[in-house]
Amino acid sequence: MKTRTAYKWMGGALIVLTLGFLACNKKPAGSEEILIGEYGAMTGSTATFGQSTHKGITMAIEELNATGGVLGKQIKILSEDDQGKPEEAQTVVTKLINKDRVSAILGEVASSNSLAAAPLCQQSRIPMVTPASTNPKVTQVGDYIFRICFIDPFQGKVMAKFAGNSLKVKKVAILRDIKSDYSMGLANFFKESFVANGGEIVADESYSAGDKDFNAQLTSIKSKNPEAVFVPGYYTEVGLIARQARKLGITGPLMGGDGWDSEKLWEIGGDALNGCFFSNHYSVDDPSPAIQNFVASFKKKYNGESPDAMSALGYDVAKVLVDAMRRANSDNPDSVRLALSKTSGYAGVTGAITLNESRDAVKPAVVLEVKDGKFAFKETVAP
Repeated sequence: MKTRTAYKWMGGALIVLTLGFLACNKKPAGSEEILIGEYGAMTGSTATFGQSTHKGITMAIEELNATGGVLGKQIKILSEDDQGKPEEAQTVVTKLINKDRVSAILGEVASSNSLAAAPLCQQSRIPMVTPASTNPKVTQVGDYIFRICFIDPFQGKVMAKFAGNSLKVKKVAILRDIKSDYSMGLANFFKESFVANGGEIVADESYSAGDKDFNAQLTSIKSKNPEAVFVPGYYTEVGLIARQARKLGITGPLMGGDGWDSEKLWEIGGDALNGCFFSNHYSVDDPSPAIQNFVASFKKKYNGESPDAMSALGYDVAKVLVDAMRRANSDNPDSVRLALSKTSGYAGVTGAITLNESRDAVKPAVVLEVKDGKFAFKETVAP
């Protein structure tokens, strides 16, 4: 049986520990830096997404710091690798919030990983801005969650319209990643729009991320004689799917979304991808001075490397967040959230960014064609 003295000691210790915890987790007054968290897949199967985004974010922050930072302070990015896994996304975001005490968080690219971590940001009232998660459910988590990219209903409509109007196809098959919120959502929106426009979905097959053999699904698809195949997956599987589809005699174009955008796509799929199309956020071929200046600066910084859409979105997401801090005249998370919600007409590399009442960006998409390892501009589709 514990004595009254023991209870008093335990109560006092608890108070001390609690106050100590709060002190450790309180952001130091007058801090010389503004801390911003970033999480993404720096390693793992979709590592080019995280690496490309990180390069864009890094370049943006270096430019901002070179001109004085924001609010009279330098900006420091704290980057965490979630290995492309939802459970790791939760772990690293918990660290950024509770240990590092960041003012806001940038990330993720993959919708499944954003959906895993967004509730933590919402509960902690820390603004999270994703550069490229297109599944509508991401921002539906709550009013502290934002995105600067278009969403899958629009992306699905873009590719459905392109299939019918530009490719002139009426019969399309779908091959979707059943484990991916991104792939499942985009497939559904494409299907709904394509059918509404008078098209027919002749087959709807699925696979799981990490699969290597797609012959069973592709054989079934081939038997239905589609004129094109919509594959809204990530580059890791799409390249293999293209090779196996061509080997089986499927000659029609494959189509997809922004998950195709990686230099690794061609390395995996090669010539099998020629004449295939995907929707994306911008094109390096765009003659806009703003885009060409960005491309030139990126190539200079990264030894001639051309910036993909994830790099451009990473650049824009950092600039949009800091613009909100500047307009709020504060790095207080609540103030930053309010300023972010009022973002309108921000001139980004990936287009003018206006966030609607759902905290989603309203902006155009481009369709790119794969040609001998290059992603050539085909057309722009406005909302």
